[in-house]
Amino acid sequence: MTKNHKPTKLVPDTLIKDFSMDECEQFLERTNYVQGKLEHVLGKPYYSNNGFILFNKSCIEVLDELKKIEFQLDLTITSPPYNIGKEYETNLDIKYYVDWCEKWMNLIYDNTTDDGTFWLNVGYFEVPDKGLCVPIPYLLWDKSDFYLLQELVWKYGAGVQTKKRLSPRNEKWLYYVKNSNSYTFNLDEIRDLNVKYPNQKKNGKLKCNPLGKNPSDVWDFPKVTSGASRSSKERVDHPAQFPLSIIERLVKASSTNNCVVMDPFSGSGTTGIAAVALNRIFLGTEVNKKYCDVSIERFENFLNYRKEVLSQQTIL
Repeated sequence: MTKNHKPTKLVPDTLIKDFSMDECEQFLERTNYVQGKLEHVLGKPYYSNNGFILFNKSCIEVLDELKKIEFQLDLTITSPPYNIGKEYETNLDIKYYVDWCEKWMNLIYDNTTDDGTFWLNVGYFEVPDKGLCVPIPYLLWDKSDFYLLQELVWKYGAGVQTKKRLSPRNEKWLYYVKNSNSYTFNLDEIRDLNVKYPNQKKNGKLKCNPLGKNPSDVWDFPKVTSGASRSSKERVDHPAQFPLSIIERLVKASSTNNCVVMDPFSGSGTTGIAAVALNRIFLGTEVNKKYCDVSIERFENFLNYRKEVLSQQTIL
């Protein structure tokens, strides 16, 4: 095992939250309203429970339909197929892949609130006769009407070992907003407590915010690993699962209670679990029925785990 990699928990402790009766009632009322609007154009979801709403449909089909009712997304967090031959994708011509991404990216834009945000996780792929590890952001960054605020680098310890090039240990997140002058950014929710001199003062006042410092644009989160001796506890049967901890930070930074958070490539349901755990409503689309079922089982395991932990805390 790589020294600086630690297997993740089933669910980070910070996602086990208890909410007041009023908060629960408001969340239920908002969920029922959102689901009603969705069902008006999409029919019954494949699964719906406790704010986790999942459709076994393509994101383009769903987003096209949502435009008819001017359905507004507060936040979208996703990681599309990288076009590298994973089991859930077919390799496409580079131009066709970029055109396909441009279509769903702009549909997300059309369905996003004026102060909404879009976080896009992408890696790299081979461009024939041009490059082996071409970062996908180079090809997608300007392919929508979103405003690119900045690039976030996600670094990790575990990964593929290589002999004729450097071992890859990072992926990129593109941080988009719809309105560059007005967007949701909750800095206090994501401050970094790892401050070197927390008590340092200038003119009698603390130089650092007591809640912590502003995180940099390089985030160090362990990958969700597989393998008999090194598998992450949150690992499920999906080949491209990202950690709950990084999605938790994105949800906290870019949304508030009862917001609608979408993942158009829902996969293993990571975005949905983080969203619901933080009192947001999740809208997921996934074309692969197998992954729909995987994410449903994972979400229900999360609900049971949260209930068990909270009940133990009540007893103590």
